[in-house]
Amino acid sequence: MERETSNGWNIATWVAQVILGLLFGMAGVLKTFTPMAELATKIPWTAEVPEMLVRFIGVSELLGAIGILLPAALRIRPRLTPLAAAGLALVMALAILFHIARGEAQVLGLPLVLAALSAFVAWSRFRKVPVQGRV
Repeated sequence: MERETSNGWNIATWVAQVILGLLFGMAGVLKTFTPMAELATKIPWTAEVPEMLVRFIGVSELLGAIGILLPAALRIRPRLTPLAAAGLALVMALAILFHIARGEAQVLGLPLVLAALSAFVAWSRFRKVPVQGRV
């Protein structure tokens, strides 16, 4: 029974990792490579903050997306995966605070869900079903 439970946790964690990897990867590419004028039409707050901050957030999201998938998938330094997940949870916590400070409570749903999923992956890969490195 323990093996079945462990398999279930592992599958749920992988599903969360793939979802987070895709969403953060797309957001990271968008914020990193899209011209600012075009980006401001898609994400209005980007017109109101320094470009370097937007690009930093984009690179952070892109690296987090890579880190949440590749180390575990390749089993090369898989302990980096929960660290990447914790980093993405932190990015989302900061995004939540940013939007609260701007009075944008209506946009908090997605950052809250992404923060919770990231925290779940971090906890799961640290404690419940860590990925073993190559031997």
